[in-house]
Order: sequence, then structure tokens, then C-alpha cells
Amino acid sequence: MGTSARSARDEWLLPTLEGLLSPESFAKLKASRENSFWEAVVRQNLVRDEDILAALATRFRMKIANVQQVSQQARELVPEQLVRKYRVLPLAISDSILDIATADPHDLDCERTLAFALGRTVRMSLASPAQIATRLEAVYRPQDVLEKILENVAGDYDIESIQESVDEADMELGAQRGQERPVIQLVDRIVAEGIASRASDIHLEPEEGGVAVRYRIDGVLRQVMVLPKAAGVPLVSRVKIMAQLDIADRLRPQDGRARVAVSGNRVDLRVSTLPASQGEKVVIRILDQRATVLSLENLGLNPDELERIKLLLDTREGIILVTGPTGSGKTTTLYSMLRSIQTRGVNIVTVEDPVEYRLAGVVQVQVNEKAGLTFPAALRSILRQDPDVILVGEVRDKETAGITVQASLTVHLVLSTLHTIDAASSVTRLVDIGVETYKIAAALKGVLAQRLVRRLCPHCRELQVGAVPDRLRTWFAQGVTLYRAVGCSECSQTGYRGRLALTEVLVMTPELERRIAANEPADRIADAAREGGMRGLWESGVSHVRNGSSSIDELLRVLEMPSDQSDRASVAMARQTSLDGGTVDLLPAGGPPAVKTLHTRPQRFEGDSFQLLDEGKSANGRLKKVLLVEDEDALRRVMKDLLEREGFTVFEAADGVIALDEIDRAGPDIVVLDLNLPRLDGYGVLSHLRSRPATANLPVIVLTAKGDEDSEVRVFEYGASDYLMKPFRPRALSARLHALLGRSRE
Repeated sequence: MGTSARSARDEWLLPTLEGLLSPESFAKLKASRENSFWEAVVRQNLVRDEDILAALATRFRMKIANVQQVSQQARELVPEQLVRKYRVLPLAISDSILDIATADPHDLDCERTLAFALGRTVRMSLASPAQIATRLEAVYRPQDVLEKILENVAGDYDIESIQESVDEADMELGAQRGQERPVIQLVDRIVAEGIASRASDIHLEPEEGGVAVRYRIDGVLRQVMVLPKAAGVPLVSRVKIMAQLDIADRLRPQDGRARVAVSGNRVDLRVSTLPASQGEKVVIRILDQRATVLSLENLGLNPDELERIKLLLDTREGIILVTGPTGSGKTTTLYSMLRSIQTRGVNIVTVEDPVEYRLAGVVQVQVNEKAGLTFPAALRSILRQDPDVILVGEVRDKETAGITVQASLTVHLVLSTLHTIDAASSVTRLVDIGVETYKIAAALKGVLAQRLVRRLCPHCRELQVGAVPDRLRTWFAQGVTLYRAVGCSECSQTGYRGRLALTEVLVMTPELERRIAANEPADRIADAAREGGMRGLWESGVSHVRNGSSSIDELLRVLEMPSDQSDRASVAMARQTSLDGGTVDLLPAGGPPAVKTLHTRPQRFEGDSFQLLDEGKSANGRLKKVLLVEDEDALRRVMKDLLEREGFTVFEAADGVIALDEIDRAGPDIVVLDLNLPRLDGYGVLSHLRSRPATANLPVIVLTAKGDEDSEVRVFEYGASDYLMKPFRPRALSARLHALLGRSRE
């Protein structure tokens, strides 16, 4: 039996090549058995790479990549085996987006795998296979491993300064045992240097070319050496022995603890292993209580933020939540709060997974799922132990949330954490988990949302010379004194040393209780919190930059700059409390134009049940928000200008994935949605919206170029509220918007 010819991996390219080749050349190419049609036509000098890229860019409305601009962070964070497998080039990476260059924009498997592996949205641009292959070899060129090791040992590691006393029970990093086998000595040095460098984590990552050793210092990963691949298994085995894990089991994740002593100082380690394609990855969390002084005063808070937190801790019952993403310092803040409460002479019990720091005078319970000691089971037992204060590591399910709320309503103070983007979103998160709104309103005393930014090194920081970028003038007026990072031996040439917290502190008020009990959305809750004195995360960061604690670059690395239209916090906090207790203007005189429009009040005539409002505004005078989802920039700009003239606040999205993010972030009143979108089309966006309770009734006007009956029926089957044919008349879009918004108010 004969086997069928294998098709080329880029068969999707044929329609594009048909327009670039003569009929004879195209027929010959189509009949060939090439692995890649792109590489074949370029090799045969039939078409140039540039011509194919230009045609694809026009066809798919994609940008052509500059393959020379590959950031060091992208090279370090994106696994080499993945980029080589999918033949893509990582260009840049941020907290939420990975930019790659690809020769195959149809490769959904590549997009999904990279998005899952890195936890980021993948954004593609075009490059030729030859460009990608050449740059991959240059970017991921194997390093001289021996030179790297010698360089680090000679330049960075002071082995003589690591003097430990031998204590088998504590798993010492002993110099004597380090001389017995080189791998033991190497692990000792890696851990000791990580502790000396103030690292919070040590990452041992197997790669195709070896084992990368990285330290996370002040929240940023820094690669310090690459070891030979042969060192991977013994290196991991040594760490497992220290943490009392099973060295024979390499197929399952494992977690353990260890205690080491460096120069006579004991340090706890938390070890986690994860099987990966190139071997086991190991992360060693360093829990050095000497480096983490558990005190609210040491968190780097602004004076008004510290005062509001202490006001919260004066309560004797209710729930106080600390929220933020992973690695934002929630646990340290919680423990600092406990230290402050301890002075009252109260009974404090915690239930955690895992217990990170040992606190004297506090009963700490470690969750053990296998033994049946879950969060709910531990909480039920704790309530019978006469506690005054309970710390719950995380509210992660309905049962835990229910017991936590019940405990807070029975004269207990409960501290816990959530994973949300800001303080107001914590309320909606509790509702999503299944807690009744009236219970949240009664139990919740306050929410502390936070992020961590690096602190400028006091030894080398210098005045920032030059004008502040125009986009930042709203927060940094001309002439304000700012500092920038330089780098010296004290901060390992980074310009930063240590971190401080950016916070927004929501303190419960009667108006907040009313809005929460009424199940109002997060933006309405945030408005009431700002009226009660809460400053946003961005305003907190601006304060730290203005007083010289951090830099503009660091603030922008951690937080996205709010837009003039969407950031009501910038308007509400036009004045803020300064460090000396006075007030300083956060906004320049007059404020930006968008600020003035947000303060415009509606003209209304009130009778028994009748109001005449300005168009584009709701009954409370708030500008109606429209999310405009359209991938054609020119058309989107025209529509935005039209809607803004009609009095709407307009947000924009160029594809379906960004649209869903904007809906969660901005909470629009209505969506204008194009069907033909990159990454996730309009039908996919509609399906997501209608499947979620919070957006099931959100009005959506669909823009479509297809006017046949089947397309019309399909649009409404997916949940559209109305639709418009392209091209459309501006007045028709405006009329439909007002009609739908009028129905939603009824």
C-alpha cells in the first residue's frame, strides 16, 4: 500500500502566493512536495521575502516585525524549546502581553501553548522563516558554560564568608560536606549567594542548552549562571534531599521545606518541583525573617494610607481583606497587621497553605488536604478555640467564604486575602463565589489592594533631567523634582534596592454598605469609596515617585497608566495629602479637558416622574460608556469622534480578546461590536458575554458586512441586541444607541 504525499506545513499560504506567481510557476509549486512553500519560492528566486510579507500584512491586517528588536526579558522568560518548536521569535514581553514574530499567523496551537505557558496574551506580527531562523540562532546562541560558572564563582561568590555550624537536623549548608561532592558544594553556593543577594526566590530551570539559575530580586528575575545540562539531575536531587522529598519520583510535582544556616543565621526554605519537558524545574522560596521585618511602618506606606490601615485594625469584628495578584506582598502585609494586633493581648489563630513565617505567640494551622484538614474543616475547629482574631490564608470557595463571613458576624476579627485587581472588585468577587450581598455589607470592614514597586537605591539615584512626557503631565507638573535609577555596587548595578507597597485602602461607610447590599457594580462601589477618602493605586504610586522613593519607569512597569476618560480616581483625587500633613495638587491648574467634561452636570427638569436629561448621560448624570470594538483604525477613529460628540465616553478595542478585558475593566453601558475581528471574532465575544451573569444583559450592537437572512438570524441567535449593516450612516448608529440605552433604563 502506497503512502500519500505529506502536505507542506504552510499550505494556507497558497492563496497569497497565487497572486504573486505566474500561473505556470504556481501550478508547478502546488504539485511539488515541498515542506514549506514559502522557503521553496524564495529559494528558487520566484518571490522575495519582502513581497510575501507585504501581501500577508495587507491580507491579514498585521504588522511586519522588526526582528532586530528582541528584548533581553523576552529571551529569558520565553522557553527556547517552545520558540524553536513553533518557529517563532519572542520580541517583547510585559505583565500581560507577549509579542512574537511568526511566519504562520494561522498557528493557533502555538498561540494557545505560549499563552498558557506564560500566562499572557500573545500578539503576533509577521516575519519570514529565514529571518526568524537566523535571529533564533543569534538570540539563543549557546553560552560558554565553564566561563560563566568561573566568572560567577570568582566575581560574585565569597565562599569563605559562608561559615556554618554542622547540624544534621537543620540540613546545614556545611563547608565540610560541600568538599565531599562538587554538586553539594554548588547547591550550597547557589542558595547562600541567593540569600546574600536578598533574593526572594531561586529558580533552577532546565533548558535545551543547560540549566539556568535565576534569582528573583526585588520582584525581577535575574539570570546569574547557566550550568551544563548533565548537572540538572544531581542538582535537583540534592535540593530534594535537603527538603526531604522523593528523589526517585520525577513525574509528579512535590512540595517540601528545609532549614539552612548561612554564616550562623538560620533561614527557612520552601521548595517546589515541577516536571517539565526538559527536566524538573525547581523553585526555592527564601523565607528570611531577618530581611522581612514584619511591621506596618516598614512597608513603605504613605502616611495617610498607614493611618487608614490602623483605623481598620481598631475594629473588633468583621472582615478585612488584602487583595492583589500573586507576588504583591499580601502575606507580608497580613503578618504585619497581626504583629500590630498582637499588642492587645488577644488570641490569634491562623489557617494557611502553606505557613510561610513562624510567628511567636500565634497558633498557626497548616492545611493538609490529604488528611482532611481543609480550610473549612480547620475554620470550624478554630471557632471552638475561643479566638479573637482569625487569619484565613485565602478565601477561595463558597464554603470557606461562608464560614469566614459567619465568623466575622459573631464578634471575631477575620483577616484574609483575595486575588482581584483592585479593592472594589473584591466585593464582586465575593458575590461570584456565592456570598449574599447583605452579608458582605454587614461583615466587610475594609479592603486593602496593593502592588509592590522597587525602591530607588539611595546611594546612586540622581535627579531626572529633561521634560516629563506629555502623557504624564496630568500627574507630574513641569518643574517637579523627580529621580531616576543609575546603578552602583550597593544595588548590583540595578538602580533599585528593596521594595515598597502601593496601596488603595477602602474603608466601609454607610453609603458603601448601601451600594454593596444593592448589588451595584464595582465602578459604583469604587466611586463611593473615593468619596470616602480612598486613593487609587496609581495615585499612591504617583506620591512615591514625587517624594523620590521610586521612579516613573518603575511605576509604569507595575501599573498601567490610566486614560483621562476612564480614570475617575485622577479627578476625584485632584488634591492629596502630602507627607507633612498638608495638601498638594495632583492635577495642574485647570486639569485636562477630559476632567472638565466629567464634572459637567446634566440639565434636568423634574416633575412627579419625569426628567429631561442630556443625551449620552444616565439618570445620575454619569456619562454613558460605550466600548467600540473595531479592528480598522480609521473607521474606529471616525466612530469614536462621532460618539464623543454625542456625549458618550468611548473606550476602544482592536480585537475580541482585548474587548473582553476592557468590558471587565471599564464596565461599559453598551458595546458596538464588529464581527470580523482578529484572534476572537464577534461571535466568540457574544458567546462569552451571554454566558456570564454579569454581562448577560449588556446591550450589544453588531456591525456586519453580510446582509443575508442566515447572517441576520445567526447574529440574534448569539445574543446581539441589534445590528447595523456596513457601510452605515452615523445617525443610524446614534439612534440605535439611544434606543437601546433608553430600554435598559426602563
